[in-house]
Amino acid sequence: MVAQLSQQLRRFLDDRAFQENRRILELLRSIETKALALRDMPPTGEVMLLDEMGADIALPQERPLFALHAKPRLAELILESGEDDDIDTTRLFDQHVVDKTRLREALRQALRQQSQISLRALLETQPLQQGLAELVTWLELAHAGSRGLDGLRATVDDDVQEIIEWAVQDAPGSTVRRRVRMPRVIFTR
Repeated sequence: MVAQLSQQLRRFLDDRAFQENRRILELLRSIETKALALRDMPPTGEVMLLDEMGADIALPQERPLFALHAKPRLAELILESGEDDDIDTTRLFDQHVVDKTRLREALRQALRQQSQISLRALLETQPLQQGLAELVTWLELAHAGSRGLDGLRATVDDDVQEIIEWAVQDAPGSTVRRRVRMPRVIFTR
């Protein structure tokens, strides 16, 4: 029974292939006879107009990949200043390093007492010590999610705006209050 069905299927497929091949040959002969009929009578006027002899083709795989640019060598930089100009370069080398471990530990300590806490509430108990650099580090920790916070998660509520304030010392030594408005960041266990 199976052998009979396979033979019938094979004959059917052979017949279909033969019919398709015959139709293709008929189309090719039709095109050939029309082309031979037009050989002695070429069309008048322009058939097709080409602007250039080549086409501008931009393939996405042909673009070069990202390549690092050479870093400038600042050691070879010579600052030119007049005799009356005093350039204070100490601020160039005055860099702040924020201790992420201290921030993570403060967050863990706060989440031991409650299941979630907003960044603003956390900063009320643990005020910013290094200003904007520390606030950016808090946002970096929130963005790291569960990868960088050992199972702790952070979500950002764009619908609620919070104001975070901190105090910094300016050059003369007086205290200046800074303030930023940003979406609410909530840390959870």
